[in-house]
Amino acid sequence: MVGLRVISGLLAAIGLVQASNIVPGAFIVEYEEGVDIDAELSSVQDVASTRMKLDYKLFKGASIRFHDADTADDQADLLGTRPAVKKMWPVRLYSVPKHTVHWVAGDDAHEEDAAETRQAPEDTFSPHVMTQVNQLRDQGVVGEGIKVAVVDTGIDYRHPSLGGCFGPGCLVSFGYDLVGDAFNGSNVPFPDPDPFDCGGHGTHVAGIVASQTNNPYGIIGAATGVTLGAYRVFGCDGSSPDDVLIAAFNMAYEAGADLITASIGGASGWSEEPWSVAVSRIVENGVPCTISAGNSGDEGLFYASTAANGKGVTAIASIDNSVTPALLTVASYTVDGGAEESLGYTPGQPSAWAGVTLPLWSVNYDTTDPSNACTPLPDDTPDLSEYIVLVRRGTCNFVQKLANVVEKGARYVIIYNNVPTGATAVSGTAVPGLEAVAMVTADQGGKWIAALSAGQNVTVAMTDPTTAEKSLTLSPNNLTGGFLSTYTSWGPTWEIDFKPQLASPGGLILSTYPTALGSYAVLSGTSMACPLVAGIYALLMEVRGTKDPKTLENALSATSNPNLFNDGSTTYPVLAPAAQQGSGLVQAYDAAYTTSLLSVSSLSFNDTDNILPVQNFTVSNTGKTSVIYTLSHVGAATGYTLPGDGSIFPAPFPNELLDDYATLEFPSGTSFTLPAGQRKIVTVKATPPAGLDAQRLPVYSGYIAINGSDSSSLSLPYLGVAGSLHSATVLDPALTYLSSSLNINDAAVSANHTFLLPPPGHSNDTEYNSNSTDYPRLFINLALGSALVRVDVVPSSSDANATESVGLATLGDLYLTPLEYQPRGPQSATWDGRLSTGEYVPAGFYKLAVRALKIFGDRNSADDYELAETIEFGIQYIGASSYKRADRVRKEWSA
Repeated sequence: MVGLRVISGLLAAIGLVQASNIVPGAFIVEYEEGVDIDAELSSVQDVASTRMKLDYKLFKGASIRFHDADTADDQADLLGTRPAVKKMWPVRLYSVPKHTVHWVAGDDAHEEDAAETRQAPEDTFSPHVMTQVNQLRDQGVVGEGIKVAVVDTGIDYRHPSLGGCFGPGCLVSFGYDLVGDAFNGSNVPFPDPDPFDCGGHGTHVAGIVASQTNNPYGIIGAATGVTLGAYRVFGCDGSSPDDVLIAAFNMAYEAGADLITASIGGASGWSEEPWSVAVSRIVENGVPCTISAGNSGDEGLFYASTAANGKGVTAIASIDNSVTPALLTVASYTVDGGAEESLGYTPGQPSAWAGVTLPLWSVNYDTTDPSNACTPLPDDTPDLSEYIVLVRRGTCNFVQKLANVVEKGARYVIIYNNVPTGATAVSGTAVPGLEAVAMVTADQGGKWIAALSAGQNVTVAMTDPTTAEKSLTLSPNNLTGGFLSTYTSWGPTWEIDFKPQLASPGGLILSTYPTALGSYAVLSGTSMACPLVAGIYALLMEVRGTKDPKTLENALSATSNPNLFNDGSTTYPVLAPAAQQGSGLVQAYDAAYTTSLLSVSSLSFNDTDNILPVQNFTVSNTGKTSVIYTLSHVGAATGYTLPGDGSIFPAPFPNELLDDYATLEFPSGTSFTLPAGQRKIVTVKATPPAGLDAQRLPVYSGYIAINGSDSSSLSLPYLGVAGSLHSATVLDPALTYLSSSLNINDAAVSANHTFLLPPPGHSNDTEYNSNSTDYPRLFINLALGSALVRVDVVPSSSDANATESVGLATLGDLYLTPLEYQPRGPQSATWDGRLSTGEYVPAGFYKLAVRALKIFGDRNSADDYELAETIEFGIQYIGASSYKRADRVRKEWSA
């Protein structure tokens, strides 16, 4: 059983009522087939400007932004009633998933001229060996002629390993910049035809797919024979809105991309979001789309990311590399004046190491001390100014360690790592008196400690990191190599769609980087796992002669290798849950040549309220000989979504895991023979594991093994929930409360607190942005996702203007509510008295009623909402002793 911990908190959003990732006043509008989009946009030009025209084969629409933010929500309601409008969504922002940059090569990284290297020498690149890509490449399979579109930060196509040019005949042969350098997600984009990367993420991704071999570090892409498309959706910093993402995917589709990959996302869990819907349509029309599963593994179960959550979209989880690549600066040392030995280090900041040759002094000789130099050094510590001080990486931050040794005179410090992941750059610029800092590997630190503890003298001769030789080291990763990365996000979706689908190496991946930023780098994230699978798709397209999304995903899923659970420090003797690893580590060669195929890539038995206990799948023998197939079942760890302390919030990683498994039955038997070219429908009946605490929402999973007499070995992953999601608590009443915009600590106000607001329509006027203006600030916290969150204004006494809204007497919704398809987690809103209609409520006393729709709930049934009310409070408007209900503030447009 794996231990657990509990983390909770509140996120304060700035501005009027809105989710923190919503662009105020902006909406995506999808029109019905046959509608004249230009005419529709022209008809609303008096009240809204066009952000983007989204006129594509698979998505007919546009994104608009209303001129008057005060009335935008009401204008959107009116627009949504027009017969031409099929669906509307608010525009949301997404970001490149948080990823780790472990090191970047320096300006001195040697690069060879761009050259044709489509046929590579023997492939020993560890991510390729782990996934059998090397076996396909050894046969000359390179994804020849396949067009792979990369939706990301752009690509540094001038990079020698990425072809050195852009356009027809180049490796990066097509694409578009949809936003421009200065775009941050909220300002106006300035598109242009040049998708050059200034951020780095997209170039790293592109190298994983198709880097050529003309580089000093042996980096090679999975599919060097493809052509790349670069669709830039980020500026140099910031986020990207989903209207831009929808446009990029559709542009790539219409440009003839054979597959589209993106390492972008955000917390969600709902497949109904517009970007997810758009990507699903592309998959339905024959183009596979691989999207990273996300890097929020610490959030636990049910944290599927957009648009990886889309139906038919292939979500990719991350596995740690079997080796740790590190580009180290070369220096040397001697022991007792003996022979010179080489060492590698990563310079930090400051880095004035040139000409420094000094004896080594260590804080202590304990290579397991977690708090090395975390406290002030003892009084008998010698003057450290003429030493290089050796400190072990540990529990406290680097600045604290450095400050403690500098206090004793240290000018030069080397930190040795405490984990087998190379050596990272350390910043000590906040410590006055420090002249240089560096990090060495745990192995190097251990050697020095052994020598010092034996009474030997170690002298280190450092080098100028700006001119010194660099050396690529590949250290075995015996701790987490081959296991799921702890940061990889867990599924399933809130509707219990199986996510993620596949897993590949994404932790500690060496690839290309913009030449202006160092040319090569090691990064970690599902962002790195996803493009490797995209490259593998291209290889399979070449071998199997098909580009069908289902066929390729099914083949990869069936031939993947599920692995044991690892929490980052310990490996447990149980398979990792399918909600974490999907089908397991992909095996490209097996998927390319298997002649035994399955009709699905996974099964979901849903929860106990909606259980689908009997399901079918088809086994096909496409080989030339008869095969005897044997069915069996291997259970994976069952994970509790909720902790055992009664909390309604999902437990963070690592969840409590159990070795309780579902029972699977095969009514038609566990063995059958298929002649060549024949297929058979297999029925499976699942019984969830018994004896579990259903209120904690246990997610069970496992793998159906299908072993053939021809030595084929397939597996089909499944999952289900041994509890009722509809019965689970979605909204926490205790964390639904009112604070004041004047309370810097977000403390709750007392009952009957009266807020002083600007006059209606003047919230953004600078003359009212003072400490005398007191806005009510609403805090809510969703324990689980909700497809609809309503926030109603409830009068304290009977009000003739109140109307019934799904069983509640209310004056109306708060501005920019209700909110659809919300992820779990905290949200906050500051209110200026405005309703979603654009009206302002009169001065008086009210409560706010927050209602969150239960999972699988009916949005028209009051019983399917959870309700939390605030205390009663009053509002007044500056300059008015009272304020009567405003007339509707909206502008009609022509029909």
